[in-house]
Parts: sequence; C-alpha cells; structure tokens
Amino acid sequence: MDYVQILLTTLLSVVTLFALAKLMGNKQMNQLSMFDYIVGITIGSIAADLAFDPENPQFKFMSLVIFGLLAFLISVVTNKSLKLRRIITGRPILLFDNETLYRKNFTRARMDINDFLSLARVNGYYSLQDISTAILEINGQVSFLPKSGKRPVNPEDLGLSPTQEHTQINLVQDGILMEENLKQTGRSLSWLREKLAEKNVHSLKTVFLACLDADDTFTVYEK
Repeated sequence: MDYVQILLTTLLSVVTLFALAKLMGNKQMNQLSMFDYIVGITIGSIAADLAFDPENPQFKFMSLVIFGLLAFLISVVTNKSLKLRRIITGRPILLFDNETLYRKNFTRARMDINDFLSLARVNGYYSLQDISTAILEINGQVSFLPKSGKRPVNPEDLGLSPTQEHTQINLVQDGILMEENLKQTGRSLSWLREKLAEKNVHSLKTVFLACLDADDTFTVYEK
C-alpha cells in the first residue's frame, strides 16, 4: 500500500505543479525576480515532500495549493499596483551612467566592482569607455547600453530599408499535419502533397519537418 500511495501522491504532485505553473504563467529562468525564484523553490520543495512522504498527504497538498494561489494573487496585485510591485519585486538599480560609477547603488545591489567588470566582459565590453549606461534589472541581469560609436551598425545608419522578415510556418511536424498553420497560409492539403511530391516525398509520416518561409520557400526535412 505504501508503494501505491507514493505513486498516487507523486502523480498528484505532478498534476498540481503543472496546474500551478500554468496558473502563474511562463517565465524563463533569466526573467525570474527574487520573489519568483523563492516561490519556485518553495513550491518545488512542498511538491517533493508530498510525493515521497506518505504521511498526511492532504495537508501537504493543501499547503501546496494555498501557496500557489497566494503567489498567483500576489502577481495579480503587483500587476495592478506600482507601489506593491516595487516593494515585492524591487526596482532596477542604476550602476553606471555618463562615465560615473554609483558606489551606493553597488552596495544596494550587493555587487562589487569585480562582478560588474566580469559581467561587462561577458557582454563584450572590455572597457567602461564603451558603455553609456548599465542598469541592474530586477531579475539580477545587468543591461548595458553602449555608446553610439560602439554599438553595432544597423541598416538605418546606412540609409537602407530592408524587407521585414517573418517567422517560418511549420506545416508538418514529426509526421503530423498542422492543419491550423496550413489554413493560415491559405494553402490546401492537395497543394501540400504536390509540394512534397516535388521533393520526392509521398507520405506525411516520413516527414520530420516541413515549413514555408515568408518568401514562399518550401522546405522539407525527412525522418
């Protein structure tokens, strides 16, 4: 019975974690604020305890749900209140601007000058003379604004007006027809089969990926 209970509580924790993750939204690791990071660790710890400790699983499940809902409510409130957002998630900190290092802000950020210079080098700036502004974001990343003479050249600098690029549309993935994507392109299934036949492909099941670029270039990758 212990094995069955562990199996059931593990499945329950996985389902609950998935539901809470969908509720709280998707963020990449480098987008997490300190509060998001703490919430993730706490919920993961409770879920692990729920999965492998068969005693009183209902209380652990309740605490997991309550903590997840509380985190969701806090995210809703912080989206509506700038003051609460600054208290809970913090605010960006100016570290460097106009050839001036702000030491008090480094102290607030718990960052020393060596960490700052290391981050600058990682981002391709080996001299502070190349940087106009540096800001510590709420997710712990440092954003660097290069001086105008040190930033990469863009088409506007050269007086060019390149055509806007668009993402490719996947029509077949792993042998499965993406019907909505095909409909979005305004093409039919017969058109797709004709294009596949031109590539000497006669079955969707043998297609790993088939896609259509914005310039109507059709590409097929077989399994």
